[in-house]
Amino acid sequence: MNPRVEYADDIVKGFILSSILWGVVAVVLGIFISLQLSWPELNIPPLLTYGRLRPIHTNAGIFGWGIGSFMAFFFYITQRLTRTTLWSPGLARFQLWLFNVIIVLAAVTLALGMSQSKEYAELEWPVDILVVILWVVFSVNIIMTIARRKEEQMYISLWYILATLVGVAVLYLVNSVSIPVSLFKSYSAYAGANDANVQWWYGHNAVAMVLTTPPLALFYYFLPKSTGVPIYSHRMGVIAFWSLIFMYLWTGAHHLLWTPVPDWVQTLAMAFSIMLIAPSWGAVFNGYFSMNGQWHQMRENYLMKFLIFGITFYGLQTLQGPAQAVRTFSAFIHYTDWVPGHVHMGALGWVSLVLYAGIYYTIPRIYGRELYSVPLANLHFWLVVIGQLIISITMWVAGVQQAAMLSATNSDGSLHYTFMETMVKLYPYWHARALGGIIYFLGLLVFVYNVLKTMGTANVRGEVAR
Repeated sequence: MNPRVEYADDIVKGFILSSILWGVVAVVLGIFISLQLSWPELNIPPLLTYGRLRPIHTNAGIFGWGIGSFMAFFFYITQRLTRTTLWSPGLARFQLWLFNVIIVLAAVTLALGMSQSKEYAELEWPVDILVVILWVVFSVNIIMTIARRKEEQMYISLWYILATLVGVAVLYLVNSVSIPVSLFKSYSAYAGANDANVQWWYGHNAVAMVLTTPPLALFYYFLPKSTGVPIYSHRMGVIAFWSLIFMYLWTGAHHLLWTPVPDWVQTLAMAFSIMLIAPSWGAVFNGYFSMNGQWHQMRENYLMKFLIFGITFYGLQTLQGPAQAVRTFSAFIHYTDWVPGHVHMGALGWVSLVLYAGIYYTIPRIYGRELYSVPLANLHFWLVVIGQLIISITMWVAGVQQAAMLSATNSDGSLHYTFMETMVKLYPYWHARALGGIIYFLGLLVFVYNVLKTMGTANVRGEVAR
């Protein structure tokens, strides 16, 4: 009989709490900057302007909420799939402190206008160095734990975890190469079209390695754990994994269609973007087929709602994204509100729903008590789904109308509408987006309350997932 493995779960608690904090900050800032679009007088210079707050919003959401949660779950999942305690709990504690220091430094420097002005890579070089140290510490700990594993089988989640560690490292190092000119200012080592090409090779693959491979690692682990049903096909999962990793690397230039980037680079990115539908939907079908004969759990098991809706939004994302990578459609919707609608369906619908499920599953188990309230978890689910749909759908409709107006011409070829006329037409949609954000935030508050009550009490009114 194998001895019971003592897992290092205190660090998981710390990262979950930190990520929830930064998630709340990201949503609050998102609501505020959505209100700034509707009421420009809310732009209060110099610190509280859209230009200063927007990168803080994206960094807090993607890196504070997203990466913070993924770090927690990578530690949690890796230990259990390897049946091995964490290689260095002390190193993980150092990582937790460094992670929160970096997020604070990011918020402060961006608020002060210290930025490289690169999407998802705004941080200046001193903070970049700390990020590299953080990722090396994290990667070494996870890789050494896997290397010492007592379970020979490498489950699909571990492949996605390893891809995340390697992929983020390569992307961040290459794109962040810069020439410092002072303590708080640097310039990219690349120039012109090369700089743009490298940036969007990074930018879109950051979506791959931060907002796709980590939540897929969680999905493949938590769906069978929370439903008691095995994944439909491990082979399908492995094939989809390797196909996804290979194809994603070539897609970044679809952000640069109709630019000075060479046509062959654009066409290559467009082709691989369309091909990505297949491996992406491999994961979607794996989730759906796993539920054959088990769909009644959508009523009975609150965790299944989060996971199945999450993978559904992922599937929708991976149809919408390739469509946007086609030149003709890109020419129509690029630089319109369609794009933030697409992004928020992924961030709030796909990534966050899977993270909510992971936290709801994990917290009762590492605290040794049942979830405080399943009805509150169901209320949270419906509030965030409704809020996210309002945000995304209003932005899609706004984007189509905006694109149509910007493309409209008179018989002599001149533009039919001025830019300001298109702006005026967007205000009702911006109001609706703010309302959707508020509804989503109410759901987030319900979630935070439920989690904190579960942590702080031994209440047994809830129900631990199977």
